[in-house]
Amino acid sequence: MHPDTVSALMPKLISAHNSTRPGSPLPHARLHDLRHVHATTLLLAGVPVHVVAARLGRADPAITLRVYAHVIHEQAATAADVFAKAVKESDA
Repeated sequence: MHPDTVSALMPKLISAHNSTRPGSPLPHARLHDLRHVHATTLLLAGVPVHVVAARLGRADPAITLRVYAHVIHEQAATAADVFAKAVKESDA
């Protein structure tokens, strides 16, 4: 199967969804956009970067770290909040 065949299917699927469900339309999206949603969702759920990189077919997690650095920074801030809360509760 040619890769363009699958990519060309995305607008058709979105259009079919939007014509049958006008109250909840989907925005334009490319097949590649689903790859980003997948990676971002896994990272936000706490899946290690090397595992996400492997799922994306990347041998080097450094690329995943660069592309999704904003997600990883959000996790770091959340981790800091969790730690601060734990420390505060242990003082009480």
